[in-house]
This record gives sequence, structure tokens and C-alpha cells, in this order.
Amino acid sequence: MDTRQPLDGKATGLMLLLCMIWSLQQIFLKATAEDFSPLLQIGLRSGISAVLVGLFMYLSGTRFIWDDGSWRPGLLGGALFTLEFLLVGQAVQHTTASHLVVFLYTAPIFAALGLHWKLPSERLSPLQWSGIGLAFAGIAVTFLGRGEPVAGGDFASMLWGDGLALMAGAAWGITTVVVRTTGLAHLPATQTLLYQLVCAFVLLLVAAFALGQTTFKPTALVWASLGFQSVAVAFASFLVWFWLLRHYLASRLGVFSFLTPLLGVILGAWLLNEPVEPNFLFGALLVVAGILMVSAHQTLTQLAGRLRGVARSSGSDPAPPA
Repeated sequence: MDTRQPLDGKATGLMLLLCMIWSLQQIFLKATAEDFSPLLQIGLRSGISAVLVGLFMYLSGTRFIWDDGSWRPGLLGGALFTLEFLLVGQAVQHTTASHLVVFLYTAPIFAALGLHWKLPSERLSPLQWSGIGLAFAGIAVTFLGRGEPVAGGDFASMLWGDGLALMAGAAWGITTVVVRTTGLAHLPATQTLLYQLVCAFVLLLVAAFALGQTTFKPTALVWASLGFQSVAVAFASFLVWFWLLRHYLASRLGVFSFLTPLLGVILGAWLLNEPVEPNFLFGALLVVAGILMVSAHQTLTQLAGRLRGVARSSGSDPAPPA
């Protein structure tokens, strides 16, 4: 029997906090990029978070399962997770945090397409297909609807960064498909997370040194960013998210999917003084609306049904006497 419940005030507050934390992730990476190589930072944060997750599993008595063959998809998921953040680490050097967060959070679109193909129970509804079409239209607007660049090189660099961020979103979506369609679906969520963090720690550090991206200037902001990324983002926020999924309906939690990219755009403009081009803003709103239609389709369908019911009942009421 499913004991998960609709959202209450506590769950709503936690989801708002999580969306804020996840949107700040890109802000910190961008703000510290000159003093702390993004690849190096993501690699180190993954290592610190892996230690914290391993300690949490030990203290909570969660057994690490080796003998069921799940280590193979575990390593595949870890490699895809690493690819996602390799692309993020490169993208943040070319584009703005606002652009990065919008394109990265197209992941639910790619996950929905992959799950539609792999799982009969995940077939897309007409509303979801409409959301996917809307999201891709928004992506096209952000890429193709820009005005004349001030400096051709800068424009080309930002376009390249946006493309990398979109590919990172696709990698994240494929990771979700792997987790849902392999033995990882039956493992404790913390073990799946540990696979991802350990792979990212090892492979991203190798990539950082191979690419010569090892800048580290220990400023106060750099230390704050590393602490925030390691503890709040890659450890605490994921544990809270997994707890929410165990106790509340996932379809209700999906309603909040639009908030992270929206907050990312707002915080990028506010904290980093990033320009928000009209075409990008319009395209981003289309992307966000599409993500909402895909992730929260059950809630939206139920809401539409209630509204139709109210309209029918109102229309059937007898007219008041003249």
C-alpha cells in the first residue's frame, strides 16, 4: 500500500529551500570561476560529499550491495553523472549562470523521452508531448532569436557554452533513465548517489589536471562555495530530496520543477549582474512551462478535471428568479 501523501506545509517549505539551493549551485560556480577552476571544484566537492554519504550510510546501517551485479549500471550511471558535470564545468566558463541553469534543467525533457521509449508505464500523455514541444520551441528561441552580438567572439563563446549546458541536461536525463531501468532502481538511493560521487571525484580530478584547469586561490568566497557545494548541494539536499520522495507523491513534487531554472535566472541577474536578453527570457519561460507540463502532468490534468467539473456544475444550476 502506498503511504505517500499530498504536499503539506513542511514539504512545500522544503521544496522551496531545495530549489533555492539548486539554483545557487550555478551561481557559486560562476562567481568563483576565476579563482577556483569549476572542474576542480566539482571534483573536490564530489569527493567530500562521497565521504559524507558513506558516513551517513554507515551510521544509518545501510548495507552497500555488491553481489547483485548492480555495480555495472552503477558505474555507467557514475560515468554519465561525471559527463554531465564535465560539461557543466566547461559551460560555466563560456556562458552565464542564468543560461546554464535553464539549459541544464531541461533534463526532465530528455528523461521523459528516454523513459517513454524504455518503459511502457512511462508513456507520454498528450499534455506531456505538448510540453516537450513547447520546451524545444523555447530552446530554439533562445539559440536562434538573439539580436546582433556586440562582439562576435563573445557571442560564439556564449553559444558554445549554451550548447554544452544543453548537452549536460541531456546527460542528466539519460542518467535518470539508467537509474530507473536497471538494477539501480532497487538499490538504496544513497548507494546510487555514492556511485555517482565517487566516479565524479576520480574522473573530474583527472580531467582537471589533464586540461590544466587546476586554478585554486583560497579566498573567503572560494571556501564558502566549496563548503556550500559539498555539504548543502551534493549531500544534504539530495538526502532531503530522497526523504521527500519516500513520504510525498512524486507528481506533486514535480510541480516545483519549474522553480530552479526560474530562480537561477533571477539570482543570476541580481547577484552577478548578468544581462537578461528579452529573447532569452521569452525562450526560458517557454522551456520552464514545458518542463512543468512534463513533470507535473498528473497534477495539471487533475486540476483541469476539477475545473471542468466546477464549470459543469455551475452551468447546471438553475437560474435565479428574475
